Amino acid sequence: MSAREQGDFKFVELGEEAVEQQSTKPGERLEEPVEPAGPAERGSDTQPEKPSDRKPLTNPHTVLVKREPIDKHKLKRFFVLRPGTIEQAIEDIQSMMDEKEDGSFQSAWLLAEVDHWNNEKERIVLLAENSLLICKYDFIMLSCEHIQRIPLNCIDRICHGEFTFPQKSLDKREGEGLRILWDRLREPTFLSRWNPFSGDFPFCTFTEHPVLEASDKFTKMCALDQFMDQLMQASQRAHEKNPVPGKANGVLVLKQPILIETYVGLMSFIGNQNKLGYCLARGNMGF
Repeated sequence: MSAREQGDFKFVELGEEAVEQQSTKPGERLEEPVEPAGPAERGSDTQPEKPSDRKPLTNPHTVLVKREPIDKHKLKRFFVLRPGTIEQAIEDIQSMMDEKEDGSFQSAWLLAEVDHWNNEKERIVLLAENSLLICKYDFIMLSCEHIQRIPLNCIDRICHGEFTFPQKSLDKREGEGLRILWDRLREPTFLSRWNPFSGDFPFCTFTEHPVLEASDKFTKMCALDQFMDQLMQASQRAHEKNPVPGKANGVLVLKQPILIETYVGLMSFIGNQNKLGYCLARGNMGF
């Protein structure tokens, strides 16, 4: 290499060092540019965006309608849930009470009565000082159609448990019930058992009303266990206050299955599935 070429080489080398000193401060190290990592080099913290993580594009003027569950929609068909209906019904029945015979009013309950053919019927049950009033009330016309009065000092047994049917029965019912018996010496006749409209039975059977979970107010009114506790205490006080000659002074509470003697159950199946024993808004029947 000649002396002129060596001088040109040193000049170029010194020029490159000058450029590096101008781009970096004293004491700092020039870092090489980092290229963006590809999908294979990314760690678990940086994952590709999933389609589900993307926010949907919505129109700010769009109104979103919240759909209610089907069960809540069906509950709105019950007339008993209309504002002020249950209060009006209790007030109407209280006006029909005989203060001398029934005594003072204690509590009101909304239950479903199950007859001897496994048919459900909507009932308002009033517990008074001396009587138990089972009322058939028309929540559409707001009128009381029938009242069955049972003296509390005549009640001798209260049974609660699951519903059972004969071994060869095609009928069935889930859940638990409460049966109140007031004349253990009288048994229903053969004609009464096979008559679906017969009311000549020395007992009545109840279960929870379908509007049990509609609100806190109806949860308390339809609570079957709380009704049983208050009925047991009121019956015990009535036995002590006015005992019946020839009957045991007290109420026997039994935990046992509740038998419903039906075998085919076609009539109850159609009636219970369509809630024919309840006051419902059934829609328009015309064209």
